[in-house]
Amino acid sequence: MQASSPSAALSSRLAGTVAAWNQRYWRFLVIAMLALLHVAALRGTADGWARALLLAHLGLLLLWQPFLRTENRIGVAQTAFIALVAIGVMLWLSWWLLAFWVVVLAGLVGGRVYLHRAKWQRWYYLVVLGYLLALLAVVILPEIAPRREIAPEVLRATEYGLPLLFVVLALIPAEAESPHAPQVIDFFYSVFLMMLLGMVVLGSFTFMTLDRTSYLQALTDTVFLIAGAILAIGLAWDPRGGFSGLSVFFSRYLFSIGMPVEKWLHFLADLFQSEARPERFVAEGAAGLLQLPWVAGASWRAGDDSGEVGARSNYPVQHQSGKLSLTVYSHYRVGPALQWHLHLLGQLLGEFYAAKLREQELRQASYMQAVHETGARVTHDVKNLLQSLNVLCSAVAAEPERDPPQLQALIRRQLPLIAQRLNTTLARLERPETEAALQVPAREWWDALVRQYQGQGVEFACERVGEGEAVPRVLFDGVVGNLLQNAIAKRAGSGALRIRVTLSGGSAMELRVCDSGRAVPPDQEKLLLRTPVQSAAGLGIGLFQAARHAESNGYRLLLASNRDGEVCFALRRAA
Repeated sequence: MQASSPSAALSSRLAGTVAAWNQRYWRFLVIAMLALLHVAALRGTADGWARALLLAHLGLLLLWQPFLRTENRIGVAQTAFIALVAIGVMLWLSWWLLAFWVVVLAGLVGGRVYLHRAKWQRWYYLVVLGYLLALLAVVILPEIAPRREIAPEVLRATEYGLPLLFVVLALIPAEAESPHAPQVIDFFYSVFLMMLLGMVVLGSFTFMTLDRTSYLQALTDTVFLIAGAILAIGLAWDPRGGFSGLSVFFSRYLFSIGMPVEKWLHFLADLFQSEARPERFVAEGAAGLLQLPWVAGASWRAGDDSGEVGARSNYPVQHQSGKLSLTVYSHYRVGPALQWHLHLLGQLLGEFYAAKLREQELRQASYMQAVHETGARVTHDVKNLLQSLNVLCSAVAAEPERDPPQLQALIRRQLPLIAQRLNTTLARLERPETEAALQVPAREWWDALVRQYQGQGVEFACERVGEGEAVPRVLFDGVVGNLLQNAIAKRAGSGALRIRVTLSGGSAMELRVCDSGRAVPPDQEKLLLRTPVQSAAGLGIGLFQAARHAESNGYRLLLASNRDGEVCFALRRAA
């Protein structure tokens, strides 16, 4: 890539030099700008030199202006605007245009006064503002007043007296704060000051026309009348003596917006009491936002769930609160007060959603506590059952001629496995910390599973299982037992049903149990494996327990396929 042209480099270096000079000597730049305006105003709008001086004044204003930095490049639209202003000054300069320009300049300077914390800098701009007001009242307004009543002595004193303020500006100590910091213009105060000066000018001319008063008296009456009105508004805004003023009503309006928010809050409180599921609570709460007159629609995302109500618009307001992401679409452009309201509503919905999540976690903890308490109670019964089964196994092994060969083979095949599982369950109930260490070879566990369900109409398939691979016996026994018992019970209720169990080895160990029955209903599919569900045959916590058990052992239990004719649960090793 070639280097930039010499002209571009020179212009960039020149812009940097001008910017550095401006930041260092901006105080003298303002003085020069005011001096050119002073001379142009005294020479009059009909003088050709006055127009030239005003063009130079505008050039210095471009270096001082707080809206764009001096090192920035201006675009075509900005260049066209500057050219139009220059042409207007040269062709249509009048006392009215000059008065309007001084009012605008006074508004810009007044808007900077309130935002500077440096004491001497505030005094500097106050002196500049005083000079502009004096120039407007003594030199410019008498030229456009209904009657010109300014004595020549006053004009001569203004001509030589006002420049003394330039000396005062030069003597004011400079401070370290840069005048070109971003956002140094208070737009509200600037517009307010410009409107106030416009009222003073037009009010003075009105008094001179209607009451036939002198210029000085009309100007004085207007200033005092406007000052009294501002004082009355200030007292009404914040009165003394413990009475509420206009500020209270204004704040109440900003915080109420007609009070449709109260209805939504009552709706949200009632919904919190009636809806137990967090995802449904968020969906209903977002739908309730449509009751607000300025809301067109809303979209939300809470954890793995998402949804959208209403219609989208070009004015979205986004809010993030913990695990809830809410976007509210308004019918029209949202102001600061209304945007604050919508953020508050989103925060309330997020807090209620977090409370629902905590409530669900407590409910699940209560289920788990009940499960553990039940396990502790059945430990004694399991121990007695194990003793009985051991006696039965010993009797069958000692006297095999008492039973038919087929029954004897079945008992010899099943009872040792049941005894082994009961031993494992008892060990897990007595010492839960030893559960993860119960690893058995995958081939051995698979052969035992095939023998256990032989003759019950279950198809088995083993794929890519190596000799050195091992599986957690407690987890695999519990999960496959739960899934196969559910499938067998499902087949008993629906007739012919194909059940298939597949074990796949490798790095992604997977156990899959499939049946050819009907799919799980959609309303239960969302809750399955995530929370206890209602069941006609029990408490409905078997699969939920199995999923939690799998997570604690580094596996995942999920509904891999859910359609009519193919319902598959898969136990996979987590990545």
